[in-house]
Amino acid sequence: MSSKLKGERQENREEVIKFLASFLPPEIEGWRATREDAIYDPETIFSYINGAGEVYRAFNFRWLLVRHYEKENQPAITVDLFDMGQSEDAFGVFTHELEGERVLLGQDGLYKGGWLAFWKDKFYVSIYSEKETDEIKRAILALGEKIAQAIPGEGSRPLILDYLPDGWDKNQAHYFHSLPILNYHFFVSSENWLELDQTTEAILAWKWKKPGEKIYLLIIRYPEETRAQQAIKKFLKNYLPEADESGLARTESGFWDGARAQGNLGVVIFGAESAEEIETLISQVLEKLNKKK
Repeated sequence: MSSKLKGERQENREEVIKFLASFLPPEIEGWRATREDAIYDPETIFSYINGAGEVYRAFNFRWLLVRHYEKENQPAITVDLFDMGQSEDAFGVFTHELEGERVLLGQDGLYKGGWLAFWKDKFYVSIYSEKETDEIKRAILALGEKIAQAIPGEGSRPLILDYLPDGWDKNQAHYFHSLPILNYHFFVSSENWLELDQTTEAILAWKWKKPGEKIYLLIIRYPEETRAQQAIKKFLKNYLPEADESGLARTESGFWDGARAQGNLGVVIFGAESAEEIETLISQVLEKLNKKK
C-alpha cells in the first residue's frame, strides 16, 4: 500500500471515529469513558469479536466503534456501535437474536440480563456488562436512551416483511441475506440450493403449532425472476425430491414441506400440518405480493 493511500485511509478512520463517537456520551450515571475508543472494519473485526464476526460481515457492516465505560467498584459497561451502511441491515443484525424483553428504544429494542440491543437508522447498538444489578440495568438503559436520542434519523424496515401473511408476528421474523444465517436459525443444508447471497434478501418467520412444534415460513426475494425459478427448482430437486408437481411433499416426520416461485419471490414452508395449509400460506404471501405491484 502506498504511503499516500495509507494516509488517506488513516484520515478516513479518524473521521469515522469522530462521527460515531459523536453519538456516545462521555459519562452516564457515574460511568465514564476512560479509555480511547477502538474502531474496527470488516477485515479487523476478528481481533475483537472472534466467532461472531462473520455474523456482522454477513450483514455488510462498515464500521464498529467500541467504547468502555468504567465506574469505581462496578463492572465496566461496553458499547458496540455498528455502522451497517443501510437501515435494512441494521434491522437484520437486530433480528439475529430476538430473545429478551422488548424496550422502547430506537426503532426496536431488546433487553436481557445485562445486555441491551437496538437499531435506529443505519446503526445497530449493543450495550452490555458482565454483571447485572439494578444499578447497572438503569445505567445501561439510560445510556441506550442517550445514544438513541443522539441518532437524528430513522430508517426503513425491509419491505419484504410486508409479504408475511396476517397473523404472523413481524417481531419474530429474522431478516438476512446468506445461507449461514438461515442455517443458524433453521438448518436446511450446507449446500446453497436456494442460491442465497448478498443480492438476495430473506425473512424466516415461525408460529407454534403445538408445544414443541413450529411451522416455518421462508420468503426470499431474488434480483430476477429467473433466479427465483432456478433456485426453487434446485431446492426441490435436492431437498424435496419426492415433491409433487405443486412442489409439496409429506416428510418422514409426518409433516409437510413445500416450495414455490412466483415472480422474483421464492416461498418455502417447513413443518405444515397438511398440503392445504401450505397452499393457503403460499396464496396469502402471493396475494400480498400482488398488492405491492
